[in-house]
Amino acid sequence: MTETLEAIVAATAAVLAGAGRVEPRRLARRLVASSLDLSPAELLTHSKQAIGSAEAARVRRLVRRVAQGEPLSRAIGRREFWGLDFALSPETLDPRPESETLIEGVLARVSDRAAGIRVLDLGTGTGCLLLALLTELPAAFGIGVDVHEGAVATARQNAQALGLAGRASFFVGDWGTAIGQPFDVVVANPPYIPTSALPELPREVREYDPQRALEGGEDGLAAYRKIASQLHALLAPFALFAGEIGIGQALSVEAILRDQGLSLAAIQRDLAGIERCVVARASADRVILGQKNLGMCPRHV
Repeated sequence: MTETLEAIVAATAAVLAGAGRVEPRRLARRLVASSLDLSPAELLTHSKQAIGSAEAARVRRLVRRVAQGEPLSRAIGRREFWGLDFALSPETLDPRPESETLIEGVLARVSDRAAGIRVLDLGTGTGCLLLALLTELPAAFGIGVDVHEGAVATARQNAQALGLAGRASFFVGDWGTAIGQPFDVVVANPPYIPTSALPELPREVREYDPQRALEGGEDGLAAYRKIASQLHALLAPFALFAGEIGIGQALSVEAILRDQGLSLAAIQRDLAGIERCVVARASADRVILGQKNLGMCPRHV
């Protein structure tokens, strides 16, 4: 029997509801649209359109995976971030809306978006932070670094798909260890979950995101200490550092950054009101790798 789009959405929602998934109707629409490569508008306006048996089977295979707890983004291998489409891989963290707070925190402090700003993304993953910033800063150039070769390959793929490959380079590396130049903006979403809290994470995070991108050591701040110790070599005078943080970590991260000579510029809250991002600024007299002061001034950031 031929099924319509409307019918398969209803059947999908019923399966997801039975599996206890949140907002099953909304999730069902996204799942069907993604599986059949339709826009939300097309799904709505062509709801009476019949679909073939092969298409219906493809939807059902996806439904089974999502009903068993796999995030839809992992099942389809894609996630939207900052209005952009990003491919995922097993080595990358699944970008989430909360991380857009970091983009907002940086852009709010860039005085001239047309300037040739240099951006560094530490632990780049999908490249979502760097590439989102480059879409807003048309003359900017950026470098993304990740310890996983698979993540670097995925970030390069995303840069190519978004038409940004000419302004973004990606390398395998251990945070900023191999970087030998200063930047105007450095961003990071490092692992910040305390090891003891990992079992308490939602299943879709605990079982499907790479643990290395989550686990931040005993107090969750091990990566922050390592990154902060490198910032003297990575930040030009007046440059910005913006990093995502976990709940209740703002003051501790601020102290770590202050010990490295940075001053707090802001603590950004996400849409839920949670402190989600610390923004700090390098001092004007910062010496970079023994070089002369490069004179980066607030005309850029």
